[in-house]
Amino acid sequence: MTHHVRAVVWTAACGVAVAATLLPAGTARAQPMSRRAVTIPAITAFPSFYNGQPVVLRAEIRRDGQRVSLSTAAHSVPAFVPTDVSGSGLVEVRGEVWDVGRMQPDDFRLSTKDLRGLLGVEPMASWPRPGEVIVINVTSTAPAEPQTAPTLRNVVLDPERYEDQRVTIKGQFRGRNLFGDQPQAPPGGDGRREFVLRSADASLWVTGKQPRGRGFSFDINSRLDTRRWLEVSGVVKEDRGLVWIVADELAETSPQAEKAPEPIVSSAPPIPPEVLFSAPTSEETDVPLDTNVRVQFSRDIDVETLRGNVRVAYSAAQASERGEPQPPRIDATLNYNRGTRVLEITFAEPLERFRQVTIVLGEEIKGTDGLPLKPYSLTFTLGGS
Repeated sequence: MTHHVRAVVWTAACGVAVAATLLPAGTARAQPMSRRAVTIPAITAFPSFYNGQPVVLRAEIRRDGQRVSLSTAAHSVPAFVPTDVSGSGLVEVRGEVWDVGRMQPDDFRLSTKDLRGLLGVEPMASWPRPGEVIVINVTSTAPAEPQTAPTLRNVVLDPERYEDQRVTIKGQFRGRNLFGDQPQAPPGGDGRREFVLRSADASLWVTGKQPRGRGFSFDINSRLDTRRWLEVSGVVKEDRGLVWIVADELAETSPQAEKAPEPIVSSAPPIPPEVLFSAPTSEETDVPLDTNVRVQFSRDIDVETLRGNVRVAYSAAQASERGEPQPPRIDATLNYNRGTRVLEITFAEPLERFRQVTIVLGEEIKGTDGLPLKPYSLTFTLGGS
């Protein structure tokens, strides 16, 4: 499928026109990031999302000769811990996530590290695959504050303590992951009844209710409401590293005083970008006709390479089954937010009922370092309204 560029209108041979509204391309440089509150299961379940990210987690530092790990009652991950960093019992650990398979053997960050001693294995015959070996490079520790109340941050850092319990927490409304706080949505959710809350360096999902109530109605697909705060009551759930609350009560509340997470410049070298999250999700059905599509990337994108390389179309096979010579045309506009690495696709008119839509992002799209995007396609099916 070939796209021809004319000014800001991209016209495809298949009849799909895409109008682009893009920000100027950036230059490749180290990007400041905020520290994320996480758990060990979250890091190991979503290594591509957390790789190179500064994190904070609650764990014990356990040493067995050269082998050091960060451990909880049920989970453990290897860690490089400087000799001048200590801590006994449960501590808050600050460090950076390294997915060793996404690094090169001669990476400067590994030059002073004894990977073999840490993992307790003989020299590897082949370098690990991405996601196979996850290590935390610890930079500091601090005493773990007593969990006197189930705040949002406490729930995120120790979900096992609160799992299946009803809690009440407060947080800033973040829409349906509009700022890329989470690697993906919880399993089995309804896209119209799930959104993210954030407080300080921690975030979690809320499911089961639309963000509406007495005196407020928030739009999960708009940033206009993301300065506002909610108080949520419901039952805590955790699965495969994701933490969420199945809500039964919502109320708007005043913003809470909190210390903003400090920005940190990661030492990670550029890594080829890939898609981490989409809304709608892949193969989602009954998608509203007035939906917008959001795709979050793992790394910064050179916006100029989006030109002509985002393909949006109704299913040709479905059109053929309906006796149509070709699918109807889709007019879409692209907006890329460099701050959150999110591409938003909006449509000039509501999409057609019960159609299947496919969006393809080709490897012609590149990160700001010139490395190509891992090819990605998203297919979803529209509902009747």
